[in-house]
Amino acid sequence: MKLRVFSKKDFLFLFFILAIALVFRLYKINSPLADFHSWRQADTAAVARNYVKNGIDLFHPIYDDLSNVQSGIDNPHGYRMVEFPIYNAIVAVLDRSFPVFSLEVWGRLTTIFFSMVIISVIYFLLLKESGQISAIFGSLTYAIFPFFVFFSRVILPETTALAFSMISIFFFYLDADHKAKGFKSVIYNLTSSLFFAGALLIKPTIIFYVIPIIFLFYKKYKLSFLKKINFYLYFLIVFIPLFFWRLYIKNFPEGIPYSDWLFTSVNTSQGLKNILFRPSFFRWIFFERINNIILGGYLTLLFVLGTIAKQKKYLSISFLIATLIYILVFQGGNLQHEYYQTLILPTLAIMVGLGASFVFDHKKDFISPIFTGALIFLLFSFSLYFSYFKVADYYLYSQELVQEANIINSLTNPEDIIVTDRTGDTTLLYLSNRRGAPSIFKDPLELKKLGYRYLFTSNNGEIGIMKPYFKIVFENEKFVLFKL
Repeated sequence: MKLRVFSKKDFLFLFFILAIALVFRLYKINSPLADFHSWRQADTAAVARNYVKNGIDLFHPIYDDLSNVQSGIDNPHGYRMVEFPIYNAIVAVLDRSFPVFSLEVWGRLTTIFFSMVIISVIYFLLLKESGQISAIFGSLTYAIFPFFVFFSRVILPETTALAFSMISIFFFYLDADHKAKGFKSVIYNLTSSLFFAGALLIKPTIIFYVIPIIFLFYKKYKLSFLKKINFYLYFLIVFIPLFFWRLYIKNFPEGIPYSDWLFTSVNTSQGLKNILFRPSFFRWIFFERINNIILGGYLTLLFVLGTIAKQKKYLSISFLIATLIYILVFQGGNLQHEYYQTLILPTLAIMVGLGASFVFDHKKDFISPIFTGALIFLLFSFSLYFSYFKVADYYLYSQELVQEANIINSLTNPEDIIVTDRTGDTTLLYLSNRRGAPSIFKDPLELKKLGYRYLFTSNNGEIGIMKPYFKIVFENEKFVLFKL
């Protein structure tokens, strides 16, 4: 079967889908960084903001948290040794070069740009592997569905890492699809491996997307790919930078958050609870999160049809395998944090696209082609409607929190180190543009000796204990700001 190539009509379809995606993602782009998962976004944005202030040092990223809350070790320099800060550096460069927007807007625009890349690659892969119908509906799913939209405009590195991996798959697909040889094959392989290396540096959990790459090696060489030197060179290029980065950051243990729980446990009010392969894990991830929130319930039908459709779709199955392994390996992280599902979104969109194509291919089994089109339209419409009401609250933020940050900012100096009683949430630190601790992790007198100048708390017990010993700078019925 001769595979499709991009036509003028495809460019028009993709342009229209990208335009819609952009409009959806510009919603509340100027809002304060206090919306859903703001604590994680604040950590990411803080690295970029400190780059703007102090210059870009990729090997010493710092954020606003100087406490021992995340790593268990005091972190007086505020090192943030997680992902290699490519995304943060891009945001900082944009903010310094074009100060027409706030850093938060640049962060969101950067994520939006990379989400457009993902949509384009999804369209291309589905067009080549299945056809125009699946390409349109798969990319449209990623473009307009509320969960996809929200996590395609947050200040987090996941979408950038995902875009790098999709670009990597795109270039290797060109190599495998055209059975490229010689210099052209070397360029495709090298470009693909460099982008995948970048993806792993930005977010190591993207590693499961090597499965589609291995499939593409098989597609080009069959089982003889195991005898090809370029197979081993490819993965040397991919993994060596990550190996050295992970080796390097061990020199900064205070900047590495505790993360063992991501595999098996979730944080609850009673502490860590093991959820490994528990029924509650499967219910929350597959029914509540994927079915209800991400796919809006009804679209799950097209997803299921996409997985069972009898057509040439082995690449999409490799995506599905990668997604399932990722979910089952990082059970704690996926259950605890919705943003962990960012990495599975391309697979969901691809399968929905294949499901839509399956329905149209079997339109003779329905009453009429008009009925088939109406069925797809209703499935998308109802799913979009129900998903929207699940995700709409993600955009909300506390005006009170923003006002508290403004008070702290106006009553303290930029160089002052402060403590906020936020149980580890760094949002208030970020909004007030101050460095310090997001939790009262030591006795206030000891914090004073460590250089902390102010303490913010809304805890009545803490307020009663501290009032006799420390000067009150600001007080209302909600919180008190003490000078240490």
